[in-house]
Amino acid sequence: MRIALKLEYDGSRYAGWQYQSHSPSVQEAVERALAFVAAAPVRVVAAGRTDAGVHAWEQIVHFDTEAVRPERAWVQGTNTRLADDIRVLWAKPVPGDFHAQRQALARWYRYCICNRPVAPALGGTQLTWCHRPLDEARMQQAAERLLGEHDFSSFRGPYCQSKSPYRRVYLLEVRRCGDEVVIDIVANAFLHNMVRNIAGVLMAVGSGKRPVDWVSEVLVARDRRAGGVTAPPHGLYFAGIWYPDRFGLPRQPIFARLPQNIQRVEKEREFDQDSG
Repeated sequence: MRIALKLEYDGSRYAGWQYQSHSPSVQEAVERALAFVAAAPVRVVAAGRTDAGVHAWEQIVHFDTEAVRPERAWVQGTNTRLADDIRVLWAKPVPGDFHAQRQALARWYRYCICNRPVAPALGGTQLTWCHRPLDEARMQQAAERLLGEHDFSSFRGPYCQSKSPYRRVYLLEVRRCGDEVVIDIVANAFLHNMVRNIAGVLMAVGSGKRPVDWVSEVLVARDRRAGGVTAPPHGLYFAGIWYPDRFGLPRQPIFARLPQNIQRVEKEREFDQDSG
């Protein structure tokens, strides 16, 4: 049986999602808890890796097991073996061809910035603090330069293992709510550190350090050295994943705003890649 889980976690005290021999990871904690419920070792596959200090509202994983348990047991039983900063929100049986990573049509990340002169006393590990005033309108103008499919080499981390630097950004929005500036970005996939590098560039524009058109220059350069500072990890959230309808998994409302032909577009892309 193949089971899909939705996880929520605060990544502040973990070395990231992926198992690390020298530091605690979210994956290690989840697999240990699931093994208790299954009464056997469990290995999970995640929709995407998150780095140290990065959080998740919706991390989808799948695992195979011979253990027969009700959905409630996979949720409540697993949560009893997890620390308070990791939670399983739901569990659902899925077809054997479901793959949490490979079959995601789109992914959503959110970056949250506390923008005021004084650092926050609350939620300091869930927000990035920027004391310089940010102009969210300028940031939005700059963000629009990154919509569509591009070579995102200038926004790619040095340890990225992806074979291609091309990604398709469907939505990139910046808005303010009081002292908080929020960046939402939805794409078919992301390069390592791509969201944090985009956030760093947009913050440079918003603070007036750089002009709006600088974002286009960075993109065209296809060189990470042109891209400025990588924003801190603790303001970043893995917020949602869109899977094909046939799997029947819950979908975040933000995906309803995307073109409904994404499934067709992504299938054509897969065909083109397979054809060389």
